[in-house]
Amino acid sequence: MKVAPIVVFLFRDTEGFASAISQALHANPSSSFTRQEDFFELSLEAYGIKHLKTSGSVSHFVDDHGAYKVTIVAMEHYEPPVLACALNEVLNKITEDKSSLIPTLLVPFLVESSKVKGHSKSLRSDESKPLIFGTKIGQNTDIMQALLNKTQEPPSSLGVQHETFACFLHFVHVMQLPTFFLIGQASQYLDNKSTKQHEILHAIGEILASTTGLQFSEDRVVWNPKKASGESKEPWRALYG
Repeated sequence: MKVAPIVVFLFRDTEGFASAISQALHANPSSSFTRQEDFFELSLEAYGIKHLKTSGSVSHFVDDHGAYKVTIVAMEHYEPPVLACALNEVLNKITEDKSSLIPTLLVPFLVESSKVKGHSKSLRSDESKPLIFGTKIGQNTDIMQALLNKTQEPPSSLGVQHETFACFLHFVHVMQLPTFFLIGQASQYLDNKSTKQHEILHAIGEILASTTGLQFSEDRVVWNPKKASGESKEPWRALYG
């Protein structure tokens, strides 16, 4: 799978967060970038999964010389254990081109505050700046440093109990992929939750745009977050504690 040196990696969640980010990120009018759309579908038969394939959309921002500058990968959401197989397959495809540098992955997550341990502060609606945690894996490149300057370093005690995040974190460590995670808390405000959730999405989008040369347009955001349903209770989940 051909990708740009910078890859924004999203998961198509049921709330539409990934779609909202992808739709609102577009070429800056002052740049020569054009957007090209693609789609991928990969077999999971190597993992013994014959009834399902991993799929998703790919958006490339290409300059007037045909060079790929930024790629947005929006992968369909899967539950564990299929998630690990699907994610491994997609990451292998992204990094299979040995003739080019390994891309830097920018991975935003919106996580319920109940799943963020070690940071219990809830903000009031009059505290204007959303809190976005940023953490990097791998070498400190220019884009990594720019992202660190625009986000807050998480405390050492911070723990994120989110299966997709944990799975991604494991793979980028093992595969030694330069990765930057942006983590926003969906319930970090005490009141006016819906409006503030949009502000958190906007803050993440602006950070991504300002460090990739793209533009984030709030008027393109189509997102109607709904109350998350309770987690499923399959017996295997007990293995995760």
